[in-house]
Amino acid sequence: MKTTILVDRALVITCLSAVLGLAGCQQEGTAEKTGQKIDRAAENAEQKIEQATEKAEIKIEAAKESLDKKADEAGEYIDESTDVSKGALEKAGKELDQATEKAAEQIEGAQESVVDKAETAGKYIDDSVITTKVKTAILNDPFLYSSHIEVTTDKGIVKLSGTVDSEKNIARAMEVAGSQENVQSVQSDLTVNTSTTGE
Repeated sequence: MKTTILVDRALVITCLSAVLGLAGCQQEGTAEKTGQKIDRAAENAEQKIEQATEKAEIKIEAAKESLDKKADEAGEYIDESTDVSKGALEKAGKELDQATEKAAEQIEGAQESVVDKAETAGKYIDDSVITTKVKTAILNDPFLYSSHIEVTTDKGIVKLSGTVDSEKNIARAMEVAGSQENVQSVQSDLTVNTSTTGE
């Protein structure tokens, strides 16, 4: 824009020089005519300078408006992009939280299942161990070794069934079973074998 103004001024100066040169060459022109021509040339030059300045100002104003508009558009785009990015981050954060929570629930459920299964397996092992110990104790007892006693255990509760020689041996079998480790209680379905007592 500065270049345009400098070119216009150079043009005006050139025109003035030409007018002055012509005025000096003319023999019939008077000083008054020459002055008028110079005045007109100066007026024309001023008008051209004003027009060039106005055009330059209009162009500068248009360029400013264009830059402001582009800056506003860029700002809006940045704001929109920021909002979109924030939204995407928030959504990703929520999804991550949900996934973490779900994974924690699944882990907790798996742990409970493992504990339950371990407890069930432990009870089964404990019950079978109790049953073995009770059977061994009965077989090693001098009063009960000849009896026909079945032993089952469920959650530490021992159940005796079968036959013994006397009422006394029913009490003895319950006592031997109850004295074993981890036995919670003893139930008896033992009966006295009457055929043995009759002999």
